Amino acid sequence: MPTEQTMRQAMQAYIDLFNVSDSAGIAELYAEDATVEDPVGTELKAGKPAIAAFYKMAVATGAKLKLAAPIRASHGNSAAMAFEVELNMPEGRAVIRVIDVMTFNDAGKFTSMRAYWGKEDMVVLS
Repeated sequence: MPTEQTMRQAMQAYIDLFNVSDSAGIAELYAEDATVEDPVGTELKAGKPAIAAFYKMAVATGAKLKLAAPIRASHGNSAAMAFEVELNMPEGRAVIRVIDVMTFNDAGKFTSMRAYWGKEDMVVLS
């Protein structure tokens, strides 16, 4: 089982890599058979090729991530983080308030990511 420090470092790396638009680096944080559900309730992206394509599209939007609270680890193989996605939309500058929950394998790679946010969590600022 990964340590709390390993999980926190991987999740911080996720934020840092996203903010420099490194989709390949983000994909490397995932296990080969990992899944991404972003947001929860949408189609599951399964396997590294699908995950890499998802992040290539996501970073191309120019969105930036900012932690809203410290990353939280667990006594098991999961960790969570609350953050804001700042992006430009046709309606203006917007923020999406998100909570991501990741599970990890013994090597410290993400085996799943589930992003919790709904329509009311997206706010147009201007």
